[in-house]
Amino acid sequence: MKKRTFQLAFLAVLTYPLQAQQVGGARGQDINGYNVINSFETGYRFSSIEGDLGKYRSDVNFRNGIRLLGSSLTVNSKDGKGRLFDELTLQTSGLGNDPYESSILRIQKNRWYRYDMLWRMNEYYNPGIPIANGQHLLDTRRRLQDHDLILLPQSKFKFRLGYTRNSQDGPALSTIQLFDGRGDEFPLFTNVRRERNEYRAGGDFEFAGVRLHWLQGWDYFKEDTVDRVDSLSAGNNPGDRITLSRFYRAEPYHGSTPFSRVNLRTERKYFAVNGRLAYAGGRRSFIMDEAAIGTNRFGAAQNRQIVVGGNARRPVTTGDFSLSVLPSTRLSVTNATSISSARIDGDAVYREFSNASLQGTTVQFRFLGIHTITNMTDAQYRVSDRLRLYTGYHFSTREIRSIESDGDPPFAPSVSTGLQENRQHAGLFGIRLKPLKPVTVTLDGEVGRADTPFLPISDKNYHALGGRVQIKQKSLLLSAAYREKYNTNSASFSSHSSRGRNYSFDASWASSAKFALDAGYSKMHLDTVSGIAFFGAGALLANNSYYVSNLHSLNVGARVAPHKRAEFYGGYSMTKDLGGSKFALRAADPAAALLNPVQAFPLSFQSPVARVSVLVRGKLRWNFSWQYYRYNEDFGLFGIKQDYRAHTGYTSLLWAF
Repeated sequence: MKKRTFQLAFLAVLTYPLQAQQVGGARGQDINGYNVINSFETGYRFSSIEGDLGKYRSDVNFRNGIRLLGSSLTVNSKDGKGRLFDELTLQTSGLGNDPYESSILRIQKNRWYRYDMLWRMNEYYNPGIPIANGQHLLDTRRRLQDHDLILLPQSKFKFRLGYTRNSQDGPALSTIQLFDGRGDEFPLFTNVRRERNEYRAGGDFEFAGVRLHWLQGWDYFKEDTVDRVDSLSAGNNPGDRITLSRFYRAEPYHGSTPFSRVNLRTERKYFAVNGRLAYAGGRRSFIMDEAAIGTNRFGAAQNRQIVVGGNARRPVTTGDFSLSVLPSTRLSVTNATSISSARIDGDAVYREFSNASLQGTTVQFRFLGIHTITNMTDAQYRVSDRLRLYTGYHFSTREIRSIESDGDPPFAPSVSTGLQENRQHAGLFGIRLKPLKPVTVTLDGEVGRADTPFLPISDKNYHALGGRVQIKQKSLLLSAAYREKYNTNSASFSSHSSRGRNYSFDASWASSAKFALDAGYSKMHLDTVSGIAFFGAGALLANNSYYVSNLHSLNVGARVAPHKRAEFYGGYSMTKDLGGSKFALRAADPAAALLNPVQAFPLSFQSPVARVSVLVRGKLRWNFSWQYYRYNEDFGLFGIKQDYRAHTGYTSLLWAF
């Protein structure tokens, strides 16, 4: 399902909502020694949706209403000697109930300070997977803001202050299974509350050609999400005797992470040095208090309590050092070494107690450590202006160690330790060729081997090949690329094999200021097979998980400006996953009914778009935009398809001076 997640992310990029764009230039006015340029675009956004509204909201989410689609304000000192500031810019997008809103502000005074602010608000709606029968839902708002202040920005000695805030809140719906329930789940209401605050202070210094950057920060995170059920529920299977009359779960999770970062670099005629050291000393404290009251499958009263608590230290240290040597204008050699050490060290205890049976379970966690050392050597040689060669060797070693214990002190606990080491070697090569002046050809490859990868899907025996051809002649640009990666990983308890191939073609042409054309096509193929083990029908089942994807993407767009008062844009994008030949599992296999439908997810998405902008008079423009979305699933998990069709757009007036 990892590839499925990638497909949805790729689809989200293609379906990203059409934003209002300023069309045409603005005219400035001089006021008290400043030049002021201002514009704002306001109008009405419309939408018409048919089909699965939840899926549309998770992808696009534009609705009807009056909006401030965009605004821009720029104030510049004419002589660079303003009293309080020399530059002020403010840009907004989507304010007024759009699901994606943002504001960008910059104020700066030459030689003294520069202040940057970015504010964003995103409405995130997720209807959950179709098999949840509408009982998994997330409808939250995420607000993000970044503030950065630089003192003496043009000096060789500058200082930085910063603040970041990220919060998420809103209702959610999930399910829970209790009291040895088999095939019965209970709806669970959740009040999501998450918040993160970060404070930063640092500076940049330059002396004798050496540049030093340092930053000290403090990151604070807290989550106070509460789940509860306050009334009697028979669950999704009212035919059994399992009921839930009360459920409450509070799991506050608070922590802080002070961090430090230092970067030192210098460049000379024949060499360059770059060193970086970062440390984050994370600390977390948490507790989960859960209580459930109801009846089990035999109708007996149940009263169960679970308490999970602990604290953890998560120190993470990373260091990088690279040395680049340039003995001549033709040859460059770079050696880089990276060290990473991450640990989770602390006391965590899980306790489960049944008031009915007066029995409980205790599990303790102690330590997890991951240490990695990587060394990379790369060399480039310019044979001539038409030919360049590249080669490299990369080596990494990783150690993973864990310690767990069972039992409750002061009784002697049983200690379980784990240790795994992995070494990976990779060789790289490449060539860049210009057989003709407008033609550039790039070829590269990588072959890697690892002895004991940490996960079955990690790289073990793999190779990657790629190539790109580009032709640039005046205003015409053509390019074609190919890339593939094959990986096989076999372990004593599982196996994994994946094959991926990507093809892409792109073209752009601007014949004049009145006409421009862009087009592109890509195909991504992936097929994987992995061994899996899971519980089903009261037994441990083992099988292979297959997945096949053939994703085709096409986009084309043209801009036409036949007259200085009018401009048109038309475009079309299409994404289609054809899936592939499914692997037939044995009919007698108990897992076949579950795995057969999820080996491929064929779907299609298409979206034409059209925009027109007309200059009504010197300071006023009329804009109109229309975009159509059509999403169709051909697989339909459990007979549920999330198809939808939607017309969206806006009409607006843009005033600029």
